[in-house]
Amino acid sequence: MATTRWPLLFGTVGVLLLGTGLSAENSITPPQAEPSKGETSNAQWAHEIEQVFPRSANCRQCHDRQDDEWSMGRERATLLNAPPRVDLTFPHGTAITTPLFRHVFGMWLQTKPSAKQQTRCLSCHIPSVTVFPQHTDKIARQVLSGTVTVEGVSCATCHAVDRIHAENGSSPPTFALKPGKTFFGPFPSPEENLVHAAQPSDLYRGAHYCAACHFDKVKDVTRPDLPGEILQGTVCQDCHMEQSTGSATSKRGAMTRPIGRHEFHGVIVPALMLKNRNLQAEWMPRLEIEVSDSAPRVTGTVLIRNGSLPHSFPGGDPLLKQFVLRITAIDGHGKILAEEQRRFGLSYAEVLRDPNPDPLIRGGTTRRIPFTLAVPGGARPARIQAVLSAALLPDPEPTQLERYLASLPSDRERAEARRLLTAYTLPTLLAFRSRTLEGKEMMP
Repeated sequence: MATTRWPLLFGTVGVLLLGTGLSAENSITPPQAEPSKGETSNAQWAHEIEQVFPRSANCRQCHDRQDDEWSMGRERATLLNAPPRVDLTFPHGTAITTPLFRHVFGMWLQTKPSAKQQTRCLSCHIPSVTVFPQHTDKIARQVLSGTVTVEGVSCATCHAVDRIHAENGSSPPTFALKPGKTFFGPFPSPEENLVHAAQPSDLYRGAHYCAACHFDKVKDVTRPDLPGEILQGTVCQDCHMEQSTGSATSKRGAMTRPIGRHEFHGVIVPALMLKNRNLQAEWMPRLEIEVSDSAPRVTGTVLIRNGSLPHSFPGGDPLLKQFVLRITAIDGHGKILAEEQRRFGLSYAEVLRDPNPDPLIRGGTTRRIPFTLAVPGGARPARIQAVLSAALLPDPEPTQLERYLASLPSDRERAEARRLLTAYTLPTLLAFRSRTLEGKEMMP
């Protein structure tokens, strides 16, 4: 029976077929000291999960190339000590182990989410939690402790994806896993083997596979393709899993298949971006300013036009992202006459409390933001300026932040948590537009 999973924070992306090569030698472990009662309890429920979703290390017996690439991405991600950029590795292998996720999750838990909401939150970080919701509280405690014994996004969970569903293409979508001895992938004729059955699935060749968690990147999360003439025939995997000819396994198979890499690099080619205006249009949000009246107040609308694939803002949690639109009236000498600022985004307390609004920056959409600027009497505005900025996290409510910091065991951890939670709230410029007021739009 398929099990539904829900998306949130920094989730999974499309991957090509990885097996779970299991053998008797993998079950042999060296003698260890007698575990404590708590360690025994952790081992029991973690073992229960691993019986259904084997660890990725088991897959290495046959799929060492993919495991090397996956591990490389995981190890590189742990070295990053700054807010993510679009040209860095996507840290899917660290979906539950980074200090940032630990602290963001801890901040969110301060808002008292229900057990169901916690399962929803963890599903894109630990897909197996949708099959084992009874272990949500145990996993949550491990995340807060900074020591997690279960795998997050892994070979077995990614290749158990069976179905994606969303009501009328809205977000966030639901994500179905089908645990068992069969694993899914993109190859139309997978080779038979003695380890596990393999079944082809068109889902793994579609953008909607990735959109189950990265749902802010596309307009319709149920579509396998990306809309628009420029990106026709392109899906997420084409850029983030660059292909080379090879075999899915290292033990058998002809080197004739197009194998996608499993490092999940971001893609940015500055020279191409500078030359290709069409690509820029799909990549970046654009601002337009319409002015309807300028006396005695300046009124109008800012249009935020998003291309089919807005990647100028880096990945991250689709629901926690914050956007700030600042609209300013300026006179001919550069003096600011009036200013209005609009903020779009959810607070920690609002995340996963339905309904969840669509992010301001979402592929293939246009948002219309009305504004009214009260200009001082006698002033003469010469132009209207609009600036769109974004941050990865909302500003925490002060008492909520202090309460979470007090729960941490040491001053060093409290200082690190404060640094990260502050750094990721800093805004980044996304788009800028200025419009000169002329004729009837000029104030008398």
